[in-house]
Amino acid sequence: MKKTKNLLFSMLFITTLFSLQSCKDDEVDNPTPQPAANKVQLADNATFGKVLTDAQGKSLYFFSKDTKDTSECTGGCVDIWPIFYEANITVDSGLDINDFATITRTDGVKQTTYKGWPLYYFKNDNSAGDTNGDKVNNVWYIAKPDYSLMYVTAQLVGHDGNNYKSDYTLGNGNTFYITDIDGNTLYTFKNDTNNNNNFTAADFGNNAVWPIAEITLDKIPSILNSNDFGTTNVFGKTQITYKGWPLYYFGQDANRGDNKGISFPNPGVWPIANTDTSVAP
Repeated sequence: MKKTKNLLFSMLFITTLFSLQSCKDDEVDNPTPQPAANKVQLADNATFGKVLTDAQGKSLYFFSKDTKDTSECTGGCVDIWPIFYEANITVDSGLDINDFATITRTDGVKQTTYKGWPLYYFKNDNSAGDTNGDKVNNVWYIAKPDYSLMYVTAQLVGHDGNNYKSDYTLGNGNTFYITDIDGNTLYTFKNDTNNNNNFTAADFGNNAVWPIAEITLDKIPSILNSNDFGTTNVFGKTQITYKGWPLYYFGQDANRGDNKGISFPNPGVWPIANTDTSVAP
């Protein structure tokens, strides 16, 4: 009887070892599939903080000339700044899938956008984590999820339909200026003084024409200096300032990229703001 028990025990032990080995072999032959990397990832960068990358960790960029709902990088530009496109976007935690969309470019190619900004690679980024494209020609910036503002360059087109140059005389040519992250133009008022809004009425009755910009500043493109920004109290509301100038929107700017306010009521009364803007008196 004892021998029978020992034999049964030995057989059970051998069977168990065989089963365990089979499981190990099966794990080697059929490894557990790993979840696919998200198409857009949120990476930590030592210089820029949170940045957008593709599934392989390659950095993505915004182009300052993309003020409208299209891409201004065409022809040979795309050779240096290849477009990013994914038909079925998946995103890392911390990103909102609703911030992504697809446009069809003038060349018929599709491109992914983030918060309205078409996304690109930079040819000279050779490895995951490279950010060599930031601030190239002051028009390319690393794509970040936490920008409060953008720095753009575009033709100024007044409410009167005329093209204006940076000195607010008639003419063609792009001008640099600050927008919010959604591409809405921000303006100063020539009659304001340092940190003083001299336009908005106490009852905000004229706020529909020139709404104050109530923006909580987070991250900004590398060409801008965070020390140039501040806030001012306007009858209980907080308005963002740049170099002491309170910033406004223009009520007639109905679309992303509009800058009609530069001619209203006359050219130069409501200037845009850029790095050449003087400190408010």
